Amino acid sequence: MEAWGEQIGRMLRPGDLVVLTGPLGAGKTTLTRGIAAGLDVRGPVQSPTFVIARTHPSLVGGPSLVHVDAYRLGSALELDDLDIDVESSVVIVEWGRGMVEGLRDTWWEIELERPVGGADSARGDVSPVTHDLDADVPRVVTLSRQP
Repeated sequence: MEAWGEQIGRMLRPGDLVVLTGPLGAGKTTLTRGIAAGLDVRGPVQSPTFVIARTHPSLVGGPSLVHVDAYRLGSALELDDLDIDVESSVVIVEWGRGMVEGLRDTWWEIELERPVGGADSARGDVSPVTHDLDADVPRVVTLSRQP
């Protein structure tokens, strides 16, 4: 996930908005860490769950990376109130589906799916995958341009 993110980061330009959707442990922050490496911005990149948004300035004169976690935001207005410099930054919004429409006319949406439970989960048994959200298991990724 991180290596793919680095490839994506090298292609993103100022004004690009990327929405990451997926359950806990799907790889949203790991993908963002890779994007940050591709953009060559100052780190470390960590989940901004409690601070809502972090700005990572470029180390090479490129765009900053603004990493937003919209999980605790109640509406698109709260996201807009963050006053993010969308025009000159690359903006990554985790949990941003349904909230970014006012920020840009178009954006990239990346949906990450990870296995939850296992063959025995129907009986109530918990799969080892469920216990280890950082497990190195295959993900299904859907990339689309919105709207």
